[in-house]
Amino acid sequence: MSREVEMKKGYFGEFGGSFIPEELQKVMDILEENFEYYKNDPEFIAEYNYYLKEYVGRENPLTFAENITEYANGAKIYLKREDLNHTGAHKINNVIGQILLAKRMGAKRIIAETGAGQHGVATATACAMFKMECIVYMGKLDTERQALNVFRMEVLGAKVISVDAGQGRLKDAVDAALNDLVENYQHTFYLLGSVVGPHPFPTMVKHFQSIISEESKKQILEKEGKLPTAVVACTGGGSNAIGAFAHYIDEEDVRLIGVEPAEAPTLTEGVSAVIHGFRCLTLIDEEGNPKPTYSISAGLDYPGIGPEHSYLKESGRAEYVTVTGDEALEAFQLLSIKEGILPALESAHAISYAIKLAKELSHDDIIIVNLSGRGDKDVEQVFKLLNK
Repeated sequence: MSREVEMKKGYFGEFGGSFIPEELQKVMDILEENFEYYKNDPEFIAEYNYYLKEYVGRENPLTFAENITEYANGAKIYLKREDLNHTGAHKINNVIGQILLAKRMGAKRIIAETGAGQHGVATATACAMFKMECIVYMGKLDTERQALNVFRMEVLGAKVISVDAGQGRLKDAVDAALNDLVENYQHTFYLLGSVVGPHPFPTMVKHFQSIISEESKKQILEKEGKLPTAVVACTGGGSNAIGAFAHYIDEEDVRLIGVEPAEAPTLTEGVSAVIHGFRCLTLIDEEGNPKPTYSISAGLDYPGIGPEHSYLKESGRAEYVTVTGDEALEAFQLLSIKEGILPALESAHAISYAIKLAKELSHDDIIIVNLSGRGDKDVEQVFKLLNK
């Protein structure tokens, strides 16, 4: 499948673009110019790689999940261990890249949105290290569901602003962050956490998250001598999944499978619409507004999806399936007791589907699951769900 479609500035097929006010477009143009320059700058690349190794802890392992594989009695299951990164998730990969870019652009004030809190924690962590002011917008409901991460952000020196508007979830946090950027763009850098938003954010976040598949591709060839049958990752906004898919997109024999919460099936039931300054598949209500969503995992609770995921779905290159909250909860417990690994509830959606898929495949097949984060943040919520 040709990837020439990506060469049309900011678009993946019909999806993507930049639907924002003129003044804000000037800010995006400057951001794009700096990103395009520094991503190829040897000094920037060297500094980024330094922090990935010495601070984030990369390269992280590709772990053979022997007990889960035995349980499924089918394909081999490998886990790409983003849960072992500093701060406990894949989010730090992108945060380090963007904050190094912000530093070069002279920014002193960083704003971010967060759902499950992992992007907020990663941003607060990097801001502490680079001595920058940090403001994190988080939906009121998510601050309650992820109270531990709120406290972690505050301990790290960030100001967490609870967003009461709308449902008080991730969409509303993005709304608030974009409003802040419109008002303060002259001295503020919006460190967006997923492959959403106006161009160049989806392309930029993918660039920094593609380290996931760059490593896993090399690792699986070393371990098995061949590419995987499938790569499986959960999808909310889509950053961990696009990072897990990136270096396999042109490998036509590798299945790419995104796993959505059944309660927020954006790619399964969404239609093409503009949300947060870009076009993607979106869950829309009867009045044409983004539909309210709910998932037990706050990081997947979003009515839209990255534009490249929308394109991969429409073009048929990737598959997108759903898993219920109950199934994810079961997978959380299963991976914990079988492998001694507590997955984030987001990642548990991918684990759940990978086990189903493994049972359908042969022992010669290989599945790589992107374990996008660890489940420490979810333990209290899981306790309540299991004891209600």
